[in-house]
Amino acid sequence: MSAPLQVYEPFTAGLPPLIRYWKSLWSRRTFISEYSRSELREQHFDSVFGQLWLVLNPLLLSAVYFLLIVIIGGASDATRYAHLTATLFLFYLVANSLTGGVKSITAGQRLILNTAFPRIMLPISAVVIAVFKFLPTLVVFLIIRTIVGLPFSWQMLWAFPVLLIAMLLALGLAITISCINVYFRDIASFLPYLTRSLLYLSPILYEASALKPKLMALEVLNPLFPILDSWSRVLVHGQAPQVSSLLAGLAWAIGVFLIGTYFFLSREREFAVRL
Repeated sequence: MSAPLQVYEPFTAGLPPLIRYWKSLWSRRTFISEYSRSELREQHFDSVFGQLWLVLNPLLLSAVYFLLIVIIGGASDATRYAHLTATLFLFYLVANSLTGGVKSITAGQRLILNTAFPRIMLPISAVVIAVFKFLPTLVVFLIIRTIVGLPFSWQMLWAFPVLLIAMLLALGLAITISCINVYFRDIASFLPYLTRSLLYLSPILYEASALKPKLMALEVLNPLFPILDSWSRVLVHGQAPQVSSLLAGLAWAIGVFLIGTYFFLSREREFAVRL
């Protein structure tokens, strides 16, 4: 009996059959959950001290930044600290998604070379891990908010759609940067400077209302700006977010997700060669 004939076809950029692709992705949702949990266990976040550090790290950073604000500004208050903590925690959800997503494809080289599965599962798992890391910090912020005596209101329920928009943006960024890193490996070394720049250009160390008119371009060019502003209005001030900010954040999130996903899916079949 003759050996089976194997034909190697050249790669051509293009989308796979989307319906079959998404069905395959959905059927592996349990794997995504377990893979994310295994990555968290590898980082020791299943232990008490691992979860404690998960909260202490951004909390200590918020304390350092608040001290910097007091030194530079001369004075501050509890509301300012609550704003800094709330926005910093949400910022780290996006930053951790980028950090985990940038090497999600290159780090999964053996899995990609030996198993057939939708590659987009890997950056999705990175975002799931970032969400798991974010949830304990949200509980800590609510405790801080109670301690400083900020009032609660029904308007705070707007936090759910704002959080969903932030997660969609984080997912789009993680998918995009994971694909870029396959072709340009130096992007991983540049990422810390990018995230630090985003931190300073976003309304975290300051509130959006305090931004000078000459710097309003930051609000237009920074996808995190309207999301963090809405997050602060909702959770810190107990107000409904501005419709314009909510729509701008949603437009950024959908745009980045669609463009990043198209770029990823159209190049996915070449990853094994590039790795």
